[in-house]
Amino acid sequence: YSGIPINIETSPLVSQLSIYDVVHTLGVAADLSHIETGAQVTGYIGPEQLGAALKGCELVLVPAGVPRKPGMSRDDLFYTSDTIVATLADACARNCPEAMLCIITNPVNSTVPIASEILKKHGVYNPKRVFGVTTLDIVRANTFMAELTGLDPAQVNVPVVGGHVGKTIVPLVSQCTPKVEFSADTLATLMGRIQEAGTEVVKAKSGAGSATLCVAYAEARFGVVECAIVSSEEGECKFFSTPLLLSRHRVERNPGLGKLSAFEQKLVAEALGGLKASIKKGEDFVTNMSGQGRQH
Repeated sequence: YSGIPINIETSPLVSQLSIYDVVHTLGVAADLSHIETGAQVTGYIGPEQLGAALKGCELVLVPAGVPRKPGMSRDDLFYTSDTIVATLADACARNCPEAMLCIITNPVNSTVPIASEILKKHGVYNPKRVFGVTTLDIVRANTFMAELTGLDPAQVNVPVVGGHVGKTIVPLVSQCTPKVEFSADTLATLMGRIQEAGTEVVKAKSGAGSATLCVAYAEARFGVVECAIVSSEEGECKFFSTPLLLSRHRVERNPGLGKLSAFEQKLVAEALGGLKASIKKGEDFVTNMSGQGRQH
């Protein structure tokens, strides 16, 4: 997601930017270093440089993974993403245990539990510093809502709670600002489009990849007050996306879901089963990994 480092590099809040991957990072870092900001950009490449890339970081964004292809769900990416996220979380625990860790890698519903379990094993887990970034769902909800109402998309804000795949994505239209109203049929169609928006892009690209540009925008926007998957205070699931008040180093406050309409209560109830299964999938991966003595 090349747009992510570009937006980070241009932020006046960033003094040092480390870019890590198994290929191409040196060229990307050289390119970014020509942008007229005070941020120092360094590229790191290969497993042997991962520790150096993370040393002393305060914020770690993890978009690593593979794109979806037509016919694939985000959950189909699990068996590629599981080891990637476990490896990176392990490296964070060793080199920047106090960093805010923001997981973008799909399936986010499972990769956040993976990262959390790895940090727990190192004794450095802080539930207020691990996030599953779901801002993309909010960006899409705002856009689609504005299309239907004729409102300025920049002025629309729809909280999106739950998870980050299919029916676990729950837009809270009743809490939208400015206030909007739709017929039952229009609301159902809108929910379906928001929940399957990623698939819409995958199909449109005809096998050439999945969403990248809107993802880069969404993750660069993440901050201050956003919805994200975190250790749950809702009680039903161990991890759940809710609106969060963020500070520089942690979640300052999780106000929860707020008042839901009857329609939204039904959507949340439908989301719980799939979300719980995804969370267990991530936790079981780490348990099995430990039992087999795998090292990362």
